[in-house]
Amino acid sequence: MPRIAFISADGARREIDAEAGRSVLEIAWEHGIGVEGACEGSMACSTCHVILSDADYDRLPPSDEDEEDMLDLAWGVTPNSRLGCQILLTEALDGMEFNLPSETVNHLDD
Repeated sequence: MPRIAFISADGARREIDAEAGRSVLEIAWEHGIGVEGACEGSMACSTCHVILSDADYDRLPPSDEDEEDMLDLAWGVTPNSRLGCQILLTEALDGMEFNLPSETVNHLDD
């Protein structure tokens, strides 16, 4: 079972043993981590935006054009930003850290 960490905007760290095959968004919800996911993982918003280190970002398969388009709507996006709904946890991702932005923009409420 891979172990991952969520790091809040204030630096608080929470490590979780998570089930492989689930999305980072699902894992966050299951463990009460403050990741909104307003579209429930259908990639129609950017509220599950997470930020990775350079090394962790390089461990993931590349994002597709649809994910990049949604990230264009995210607050505080960085070159290492991804959508948590699009990251499926595998054993190879053991030790990954997901930094949470200090804000999200929910365009579904507009």
